[in-house]
Amino acid sequence: MHFLKCHLIIFLFFVSNLCHAQFVYSVDYVSQADIKVFVVDYESQADLNVFKVKYQSEAKGNEGLWYFVDYRSQSDKTIYFVDYKSQADLLIYFVDYKSQARWKKRSKIHLMH
Repeated sequence: MHFLKCHLIIFLFFVSNLCHAQFVYSVDYVSQADIKVFVVDYESQADLNVFKVKYQSEAKGNEGLWYFVDYRSQSDKTIYFVDYKSQADLLIYFVDYKSQARWKKRSKIHLMH
């Protein structure tokens, strides 16, 4: 029985991570943000490669598929784009293709949960 409980807990953990959507809202003030983000010039500098999806249904999982919502109340995370790399919690690079979206530094994955 203990064996089944452990497997169930592990399964639920992974399912919750996969199902967590990435609805993002960009705020005007740093004090309103969950996360401070800086957009780097080169992919090699990024913690996360981000692809902006066109439809809400595409923003599944926590692998850099972001859907920018129109209202803060619709978001999972509020972000503020900082001016300097040193101010950021998360360094992102916007990629051209959905297949390129991924975590490059998985140690920061908790920021988008």
